[in-house]
Amino acid sequence: METLLIYKDDVSNKFWKINVKGKVFTVNYGKVGSIGAVKTKVFESENLCQKEANRLIQSKLKKGYVGAALSAQVIKESTMTESLFWELVETAGKKGEDPDEQLEWLINNLTRRPVKDIVMFDYWFNQNYNKSYSSNLWAAAYIIMGGCSDDCFDYFRAWLLYQGKETYEDLMIDPEKIIPCLRDLEKEGDMPQFEDLLYVASMAYEEKTGLDEDQYYHLYEKLTGDSYLQPDIELDWDEDDEEGLRKKFPKLWERYGEDPLEY
Repeated sequence: METLLIYKDDVSNKFWKINVKGKVFTVNYGKVGSIGAVKTKVFESENLCQKEANRLIQSKLKKGYVGAALSAQVIKESTMTESLFWELVETAGKKGEDPDEQLEWLINNLTRRPVKDIVMFDYWFNQNYNKSYSSNLWAAAYIIMGGCSDDCFDYFRAWLLYQGKETYEDLMIDPEKIIPCLRDLEKEGDMPQFEDLLYVASMAYEEKTGLDEDQYYHLYEKLTGDSYLQPDIELDWDEDDEEGLRKKFPKLWERYGEDPLEY
């Protein structure tokens, strides 16, 4: 259930919207024409959630709010487009040579934006990130690092995404093009993994609102309809079949098959 109300007088022109789903409701409020602020709340039961939502609606109506029909004419959509997402990722990668400093810049940039933009940054991250959940890339990661668990593959894919849109999309087509991207890591003795990138949005949300990651994930699901589920894949290679891996990616095997990257 969704209810949109507006209030307008000589000095104010604002909206208030509540969306109730099960035991959770999300409230979006602010000036008409803006993105507004967003908050979510979880209850012990659906009945308690609906009861509190009804109370808040009645409270707003008593204060002079009236019903509105079209959200699009009242609430501005997020300015966080997919192109802006990639621009922020690529800009962060140029903010010094230390990944921790780059990550700090990205989090600080997001905290200065509306909460809805933080959520949509995460949404665009996940849409692109899920595209890389493939058998081919997993085989490549396995060769490069001499093994690759589920978690390791997650962190590897985050590192790939951090290389920027053009490189990321090229590597999904031809994983052997990754070799030039690994040269600096080889010199430093580092691994192609970037776990912290997975939590940038939730860290920015916590820093901006003081609320925890559980509340963030509730809000993310409410605003995007996305539940962080990765697609199912079947591996078309066997970790015990070295000859099969060699044939699949001969260039990667020649460089890393007998001498993988290791911490």
